[in-house]
Amino acid sequence: MAQARGTLIGPIIVAIGVVVAAIAFAVVTVLLDTADGAAELRLSRLEDAVARLEAQGAETASQAEGQKADLARLREEMSLLANRGPALPTTASGAEALLAAPPLQDPAALLPDEDFETAPTEALTEQMKLAKTRFNKGVTQPRNRIMMELLGPPRDSYNTDCQPVSNPALKGLIETRQVGPIKVSMLRPALESLERVLNRLKESDPDIYAKVGTAGALCARFIRGSTTSVSNHSWGTAIDLTLEGKLDGFADGGTQFGLLILAEYFNDEGWFWGAAYNREDSMHFEVGEETLRAWKAEGRL
Repeated sequence: MAQARGTLIGPIIVAIGVVVAAIAFAVVTVLLDTADGAAELRLSRLEDAVARLEAQGAETASQAEGQKADLARLREEMSLLANRGPALPTTASGAEALLAAPPLQDPAALLPDEDFETAPTEALTEQMKLAKTRFNKGVTQPRNRIMMELLGPPRDSYNTDCQPVSNPALKGLIETRQVGPIKVSMLRPALESLERVLNRLKESDPDIYAKVGTAGALCARFIRGSTTSVSNHSWGTAIDLTLEGKLDGFADGGTQFGLLILAEYFNDEGWFWGAAYNREDSMHFEVGEETLRAWKAEGRL
């Protein structure tokens, strides 16, 4: 009997071992399956997160490009506004509305016509506050459309550097001449008009006449800060003047005393004075639209 029990113990132990092994295998299998599922879930979540980040990055990049384009357009518009003179009403209704509207509170326009508090001076380069309403009456700054209509394009391409005129018809109207104390290249009728201005200055203010110089005239290029609007220097109808070799401060709200006198003479000749720009440019004078149209009608262009 005892021998029979001993004989059964071995198989029972083996059976128990098999059962334990099976249970262990099952447990391990379940654990591995669970681990694999968790890893796959984490991987899937990471892939979704990466996809969302990539989509957000693409959207941010697109928004940044749009903002850059908007900024470029804004700079362009600001540059064009700053370099153009005040527009005059072209219709009767526009003129009536302008007369009926309350006056704009432009600080320069509010300055008194006379200054009885400050001692007078004859300094040629004294900085004086501008009174824009005194100048450019009846003179309109010509826009690019008008210049193209009357004289055609100076060149096929432009940048911010001075380049020569390549339009043959316009080149035929350009001349280099000694005009009073300066030598300059400009449109021929503009040279004749400039000569009249300087001859008048010589008679009335010979001291200022002797100090007049130029910072440039003919120069085919874009205006400051623009990539589309062509400077009127490109047609040889504009000139920048100096006094005693000094440039007038750009956009500082003042002007050299001698340029005030010159501005009156240029206005009488139908030239527009750059002091009236939103960014004051007192050394700049350019032939007005009305004068150009008159020259065209006379066959001088």
